[in-house]
Amino acid sequence: MQPLHARILAHLDAAGVSYRLLEHAPVRTAADAARVRGTPLEIGAKAIVFKADGAFRLFVLPAARELSSRRIRRGLGVSRTRFASREELAELTGLEPGCVPPFGEPILPLELIADPRLVELEEIAFTAARHDRSIVMACEDWRRVARPRLVPCSR
Repeated sequence: MQPLHARILAHLDAAGVSYRLLEHAPVRTAADAARVRGTPLEIGAKAIVFKADGAFRLFVLPAARELSSRRIRRGLGVSRTRFASREELAELTGLEPGCVPPFGEPILPLELIADPRLVELEEIAFTAARHDRSIVMACEDWRRVARPRLVPCSR
């Protein structure tokens, strides 16, 4: 099986989507990624694996916002939530925190949920399964290819 980074690029290419692939110094935070990409933090897409009532899901939100457990519980009708541990993240995705891409199936084996504020953006930027690679693309194209379920999940 090809590396996750290559699978993302192949997925976008197969969908006929235009994107910019950026190579940069390794980053660990959304703010650092925005700085090295030369893009506003506001267009960053932050992807977080979160457990809600026993099921891990991938939540994507604008990088300038925070994940809200209260909004997730209300939006999904669940009672218990928590972040995936570093070990759980590695087991589920093979990735470390800070480089999770905003894609569920067929890229990652997780339900993909996006905050509606994210899909209002014209363009999004995200790390592409590597701390030293990012993709910038039209948000409309990302939404068409990624097919997220929209649930308010940020504050």
